[in-house]
Amino acid sequence: MIDRQKIETVLARRFPGATHDQIAAAANAIMGLEDEWEEEDVQSIDIRALAREAEAGMEFRLLRRRAAH
Repeated sequence: MIDRQKIETVLARRFPGATHDQIAAAANAIMGLEDEWEEEDVQSIDIRALAREAEAGMEFRLLRRRAAH
């Protein structure tokens, strides 16, 4: 489960000019992602199966964490 307070803290730090309402709306959207998306270990993905799913209309989004500076 995602910790809402941590999300709000990160958003407030990333977007210091954002209003409380904007932070809350963004946190709501992020909290809702858990129901819609699932994490997958990239190393365990069958590329051919993934291609078939994409051709069948499945939506994919790839997120990559940047290295800390």
